[in-house]
Amino acid sequence: MGKNLELKKQVVADIKDKLERAEGVVLVDYRGLTVAEVTELRNQFRAANVEYRVLKNNLISLAAKELGIEGLDTYLEGPTAVAFGYEDPVAAAKVMNAFIKKTQKTEIKAGLLGTEVLDAKGVKALSDLPSREVLIAKMLGSLQSPIAGLLGVLNGVPRAFVCALDAVRKQKEETA
Repeated sequence: MGKNLELKKQVVADIKDKLERAEGVVLVDYRGLTVAEVTELRNQFRAANVEYRVLKNNLISLAAKELGIEGLDTYLEGPTAVAFGYEDPVAAAKVMNAFIKKTQKTEIKAGLLGTEVLDAKGVKALSDLPSREVLIAKMLGSLQSPIAGLLGVLNGVPRAFVCALDAVRKQKEETA
């Protein structure tokens, strides 16, 4: 009995570590999926650098309580698989949402963004966000725009001066 308790404590500590390290987490009801579909889903998660695990609800609940995450227990009913996204907070949600659209066989239970619990609609909204790289590119583009405008204005002053000198030169040539 003591060995079983130690194993459970170790699994709870492992889940707690994964929850702490993860940028975004998605909890899924995996009932109705075939082995081939689960394999395909795992491959998609692996390609997105997301870890996918089937875990016991009570162990997830214990780990969440240790981290001070409240409100997750209401979603921990029935079989639960958890996708941990370590690099991109929206990666797990994007992969899961695309898979659900394709198969129409499973459903998202909930998600976590940091310690914030999201319902299925919140996870769907999260999956609609652009990727981190796209957001960074948009931000850099918006930061670059004023600088490009300033450079255009600063280049306009010497250009206008050169045009004025050229006009004076042409006028003197015509009069001479």
